[in-house]
Amino acid sequence: MAEVGILIVDDDLASQRALKNILDSEGWLVRIVPQASEALAELATGNWNLAIVNVALADVHGPLFAVLKELAAVEDPAPAAEGEAPPKQIRALFLVPLSRAKDAQAILEREGLPYSLKPYHLHDFLEKVSELLVEAGAIAEPIRSIGGFAAGKRKRPKLGFSRDTRRGTMFASRGDYQMTDEDMAEFERQEEEDRKKREKEVREMKDRGRAPG
Repeated sequence: MAEVGILIVDDDLASQRALKNILDSEGWLVRIVPQASEALAELATGNWNLAIVNVALADVHGPLFAVLKELAAVEDPAPAAEGEAPPKQIRALFLVPLSRAKDAQAILEREGLPYSLKPYHLHDFLEKVSELLVEAGAIAEPIRSIGGFAAGKRKRPKLGFSRDTRRGTMFASRGDYQMTDEDMAEFERQEEEDRKKREKEVREMKDRGRAPG
């Protein structure tokens, strides 16, 4: 299957870093754009399976939101020309800061568009992303059970979650889904330890290769 592409549309640096760390750990291709105009240009390339968008940046009355809503409503992509790869389906997941929740939630639920309130729970977020990637035809199965973080790659405390199945999509609530600063700091610490471990293993392999037989 082709590489999974995820576009992050957010101008919040902390959110950018957190999202990229989470999604990079799954081996997916991730690109961040901080402006709605850049997002429109990227969406036009057809290179992405999922757009994760800060609703405050998209503006529920703006052109980016209108394009994402239209893309989310497409069930089957147009047939590809002979000899060409079929176009990617694109799904959208909206991130809703609590400061925008009162207005944005009502619109997103009315339109049947998936969203997560910030802060969000790590397990729920990754599961929701994977379900949308299945809808887009990018992966075969959603991530249902995460015993450790990133589908079992790293052991983490067991966390519970619930979900609302309206329209077949999960809608988060702040009480159920929470990514704390401690969670993110621990994840980043583990990522750094893993990076150093990999670099050490590479150096040792190179040293063994140079050693006389």
